[in-house]
Amino acid sequence: MPFDTLTCPSCGSPVKQYRNPFPTVDIIIEIDNRIVLIERKNPPHGWALPGGFVDYGESLEDAARREAREETTVEIGNLRLLGCYSDPARDTRMHTISTVFMAQGSGIPHAADDAANLALFALEELPARLCFDHAKILADYAAVVRAGR
Repeated sequence: MPFDTLTCPSCGSPVKQYRNPFPTVDIIIEIDNRIVLIERKNPPHGWALPGGFVDYGESLEDAARREAREETTVEIGNLRLLGCYSDPARDTRMHTISTVFMAQGSGIPHAADDAANLALFALEELPARLCFDHAKILADYAAVVRAGR
C-alpha cells in the first residue's frame, strides 16, 4: 500500500499519508586510479561509498558535491552519472533511491562527518564487506571502467 491512514487530530476523519522513497546520492570518487571508501560511523557499520540524503531544494549534483566534501573533505569535479539504484531492500532502514555519480577528487581525503575512517582502494582490492548495495554499484562501475567509459 503506497500510503498509511492517519486520523485528523481536529475532526477525527481518516487522512492519507503518502509514503515515498527517500532520494539519496552516492559518489565514486576517483583519486590516483583508486576510489575513496568511508567506514561508516553510524549503523549500518562497514565500508561504503561516500553519500547521503538529498536536502529539500537541492539538486542531485549539488548533493553529491556537498556529501563528498562533508564526508571526505575532497572537492569533486568531472561529475558523471553511473546510474540509479532503487531496490526497496537496498537499505534496511528505509526505502531509498540512490543516484550514483562518478567524479574526480582533488585534495587529500580525510574522514569527516559520518565517516569514522577513510581509505583509498584499487578496484581489485575492495573490502569484502560493503554496506547497502555498494558491491553491486562498484561491480557496475568496474564494468564501465573496463569498457573505457
